[in-house]
Amino acid sequence: MIKSMRGSDPDAVLFYLARAIEGGEDPMFLARRIVICASEDVGLANPNALVVANSAMQAVHSVGMPEARIILAEAAVYVAKSKKSNSTYMGINMALDDVKNKETGEVPMHLRNAPIEKMQELGYSKGYLYPHDFPGHYVEQQYLPDEMVGTKYYIPGENDQEL
Repeated sequence: MIKSMRGSDPDAVLFYLARAIEGGEDPMFLARRIVICASEDVGLANPNALVVANSAMQAVHSVGMPEARIILAEAAVYVAKSKKSNSTYMGINMALDDVKNKETGEVPMHLRNAPIEKMQELGYSKGYLYPHDFPGHYVEQQYLPDEMVGTKYYIPGENDQEL
């Protein structure tokens, strides 16, 4: 079912969903798999897919079988028919790999909150530029630690919906 959603084949999705239901698979397990596919395989190519899948999971939980089969089918076909992108999936995996395996440095001082006066005295928050104070609500400033400057994790795909 999951590979059929990833492969954009709604007929195969419905077939394997029917087999899973008839075989006694837990409807919540199926709903969770649809949510995962919406995030992992559709991603930012259609951000609404995650909303649809999560709503379906909640509805399956509330309604139960046998009607949950309709909810699962709708969500699974929606995910199957959506454009696909795994850019955020790949990005978070690369970032996690760096955090686990590299010396990634410290959060820059200007990004650190200073809830107490002593932290301000130590330089926390000094020089932070609040983006909403600038035209377009954007200002150029360093967000990554020095050791990570220039690192790219999010590489958008070729889908128009990706930012």
